[in-house]
Amino acid sequence: MRLNDKSAIVTGGAAGIGRAICQLFAEEGASVTVADIDEVGGRETVRLIADAGGEAGFVRTDVSDETQVKAMVDQAASSMGKIDVLVNDAAAFVFGLVEDVTDDDWQRVFGVNVIGASYCVRNVMPHMKALGGGSIVNIASVSAMVAQAAFVPYNASKGALLQLTRCLALDLAPNGIRVNCVCPGSVLTQATEAHRKFTGTDRDDFLREAGSSNFLKRIADPREIAYGALFLASDESSFMTGSPLIMDGGATAQ
Repeated sequence: MRLNDKSAIVTGGAAGIGRAICQLFAEEGASVTVADIDEVGGRETVRLIADAGGEAGFVRTDVSDETQVKAMVDQAASSMGKIDVLVNDAAAFVFGLVEDVTDDDWQRVFGVNVIGASYCVRNVMPHMKALGGGSIVNIASVSAMVAQAAFVPYNASKGALLQLTRCLALDLAPNGIRVNCVCPGSVLTQATEAHRKFTGTDRDDFLREAGSSNFLKRIADPREIAYGALFLASDESSFMTGSPLIMDGGATAQ
């Protein structure tokens, strides 16, 4: 019960890492608002939590639209009574060479991955300030730290999210609000499948190659990454802010 009596918003909670975070937070005692543009997946996350005895609700939200973000935060605060934790996991996965990336691609990847995260932070801030503090966890990526072939828009957005994390940590510290980020490496999610399709690689070959790039020689399960978000959301990380928590099996240590 590491989040006992806590209330959390998790964007991108319909699948993958976001769903794993929602489920783990609920298991650890939190009330969870699942926010996602995918209504079917989001409601399935809520069902899984309810079946396990947890407490959760769903609000369909496009985080790149601040009107929707504000409505979601207001509904979450009304239903849960307060907001202790925000996890910005919603992400757009846009890959490619700079000469191939369209204006719409740039707008989408930054609109969700960076601007959308800032909208969520801006709208939960009054609630966290009223409580005297809170924890914000951004789900970035090791792609924020390394160059990868034909990953220009995605890596640029995750690098921006990492820097947003640091700047928010500085600005919000006087309000008792901590801001950190998790930087996962290869994880078995829908994003992994999207990347595989983009490269046109056989699935078994792709997963084998992805795992071979780190010390542990495998890719992560979403729940393993969720434990990092749990640590940052909980009081166990009370002296930690502005920091990236790298969870990549040792890939960037080489």
